[in-house]
Amino acid sequence: MLDLKQLYEGFRNPETIRQLAAEIGDEAAKLEEPLNIMEVCGGHTHTIMKYGLKQLLPENIDFIHGPGCPVCIMPKERIDHAAALASQPDVILVTLGDMIRVPGSKGSLAQFRAKGCDIRPLYDPLDALQIATDNPDKTVVFFAIGFETSTPMTAVLLQQAESKGIDNLLFHINHVLVPPAVDAVMADPAVRVNAFIGPSHVSVIQGARVYRPLAEKYRTPVVVAGFEPVDVMESALRLVRQKLKGEHQVEIQYSRAVTEDGNVGAQHIVDACFEIRPEFRWRGLGPITHSALKLRDKYRHRDAEIRFAHCLPTEEINDHKACQCGDILRGLAKPADCRVFGRGCTPQRPLGSCMVSSEGACNAYYRYQGVSDE
Repeated sequence: MLDLKQLYEGFRNPETIRQLAAEIGDEAAKLEEPLNIMEVCGGHTHTIMKYGLKQLLPENIDFIHGPGCPVCIMPKERIDHAAALASQPDVILVTLGDMIRVPGSKGSLAQFRAKGCDIRPLYDPLDALQIATDNPDKTVVFFAIGFETSTPMTAVLLQQAESKGIDNLLFHINHVLVPPAVDAVMADPAVRVNAFIGPSHVSVIQGARVYRPLAEKYRTPVVVAGFEPVDVMESALRLVRQKLKGEHQVEIQYSRAVTEDGNVGAQHIVDACFEIRPEFRWRGLGPITHSALKLRDKYRHRDAEIRFAHCLPTEEINDHKACQCGDILRGLAKPADCRVFGRGCTPQRPLGSCMVSSEGACNAYYRYQGVSDE
């Protein structure tokens, strides 16, 4: 039988990490220009910070933190939508994890819950079915967030609600897509990124093939990596070697979970329920075309944006002027560059989305660099 504990201890083995660091150092000495690797996913950011991987690499290799946190990229006006929905009579708003604490223009969902709104965090989206069944006189709205990883769960929830005839469950869809965001980052002339560590869980669903047009368009190598420190270091080594060969291929380091085509069954379920939005505004990145999903027309009767259009704000809300989350999400700044980082903005009192989310870059820097807010 496979010993999972032993397996993952191997992916965190200090000696293996040191050996990879030495190999990277030897190879990187041959590079003609610095290698600026953007890790798209916040999970990779936390691995890099937690295990001090940047400190093991030579100076000509840097990690740049990308927009791969679904909480971090949610614009304030969408959070205001959630607050407005929760404030309606006989509405129960349900959503996942960190979304409860993200500040909108009028406060966070946690603050609205403290004022008496019925807002419930979920660990499993399917729990919304039971909440709707137990409260037939209420309208339950699922505020759905996430990249391609969590979209199939929302689709299954939608199909379950349909098949069971649970008519009081509505959806506010905020599912976004990784490739258009990466394209938007690379289109910025100020960007310094010339290599990518591709996201793990997203790639399990979508497959590695979705990054090939980007690698070709920007002549930028991509390695899809697992979340363990050995995964990240091995991926960095592969990127260095591609650069030395002048290649821009998409490689799969995380072969124990990711394939070229991904989970085709999950893709079919998502396609049956959702279609592409013409445009979606990303926090820090602005409007990006074809970068998010919405319910298909046959599910209009479950669309909270249609049912409650009369009470949802339409104004776009920008971040606090002192917050640099936008630059951080575009790879143009590091958390420590922000003048309020660790002072006016902490995990206990987050000013920006990159601090409030457990996957945010600012949260990772604060947690693992021992910054004090005193």
